[in-house]
Amino acid sequence: MADLFAWLLSFFLLIGVLGILLYQLMCLADLEFDYINPYDSAARINKVVLPEFITQGILCFLHLITGHWFMFVLCLPYLYYNANLYTRRRHLVDVTEIFNQLPWEKRLRFYKLVYLIALLCLSIFWMIWSIVED
Repeated sequence: MADLFAWLLSFFLLIGVLGILLYQLMCLADLEFDYINPYDSAARINKVVLPEFITQGILCFLHLITGHWFMFVLCLPYLYYNANLYTRRRHLVDVTEIFNQLPWEKRLRFYKLVYLIALLCLSIFWMIWSIVED
């Protein structure tokens, strides 16, 4: 039962990170179609960057302490990338350069989205596997 609880928690953490990424993509799309000004868009995105990093770190730590080694190893590259961005202080969107970086920022978030959807599919598979196994 504890294994199922861990997979459920992993599922909800992944949904949370996906929601944050989709919010960031919507802010970038609003900026691209000129529905929002650059200052507001950058402020909204920068407000949710650290919660995204923290939630992903908690997810990786959850897989580590529950012994789900395969998922832990799959979460490590994303955690390393986030930690690398944070230590280089490149995790926040710059208001003055947001139009120049818009295609790159959108592409980056799409790659993250695809990666997290793959993790979500694997998490759902392992959750169903643990239900059937019990």
